[in-house]
Amino acid sequence: MKAEHRHELKTNELVEWLTNLPQWAMENRITLIGAAVVIVVAAGLYFWKVYNKNVVAVQKRVQFTNLASQVSFSKMQILGAQADGRDLSFILLQPAEALKNLAQNATTNEMAAFALIKSAEAIRAELHYRLDAGIPQDLAARIEQAKNSYTQAIEKASSSPSLMAAAQFGLGLCEEELGDFDKAAQIYRQVAEDPNLQATVASAAAKYRLETMADYKQKLSFRPAPQPAPVAPIGPLIQQLPIDTNLPVDTNRPADINLPVDVNLKPQSP
Repeated sequence: MKAEHRHELKTNELVEWLTNLPQWAMENRITLIGAAVVIVVAAGLYFWKVYNKNVVAVQKRVQFTNLASQVSFSKMQILGAQADGRDLSFILLQPAEALKNLAQNATTNEMAAFALIKSAEAIRAELHYRLDAGIPQDLAARIEQAKNSYTQAIEKASSSPSLMAAAQFGLGLCEEELGDFDKAAQIYRQVAEDPNLQATVASAAAKYRLETMADYKQKLSFRPAPQPAPVAPIGPLIQQLPIDTNLPVDTNRPADINLPVDVNLKPQSP
């Protein structure tokens, strides 16, 4: 078969396929539409995953870092205001709420657990930085908010022993602040004895807390400071010097100045 003839046959086949393409597309339009939808969805999911990984995740980390720094800065601001007698402890509630909202939209469970733990710590810090004790019902409500955040963090931190231990340790602190030392000791014991949490900082903190908890149960009373002894007022000191009456009179000295006389001086012989 000559090359010209083969080329002519291929050209005829292509022309025939192009001629029948519209009819074939109409007959298989449902299949083509389904395939196109699958391709578009797959491409969209791929680009969304890449965007989440490279953009959204970085934004969430930056936001979390800023909120954690805001908590530390707020503590210093509160201490500075206390020197003037002002109570600014309430400013800790704003980053606490923002951290809780961040946890709901976190890209990973670990970040969500970390944000929830920091939110609970900010809520508890607001109680400790208050100038007054506050209403017991209000304190109990705040502690309950912190406990809810710690509990949610435990659910999110199943793959992170350090976050799991920190959340459980936080629950123990909440029970202490409510005055339930027995329940707090039970939580600390669970953290300290869990073999999966042995290498965490919270596990060591729980062991130390168990050893020193008896000191926290005691109520301290301070003696009043001793009153300083009264100091007698000090008057002006006037130094009086004896004078010899037999000395010749100084004509330059005023005559109305009365100076003490030493009567024990012996008269001089003329």
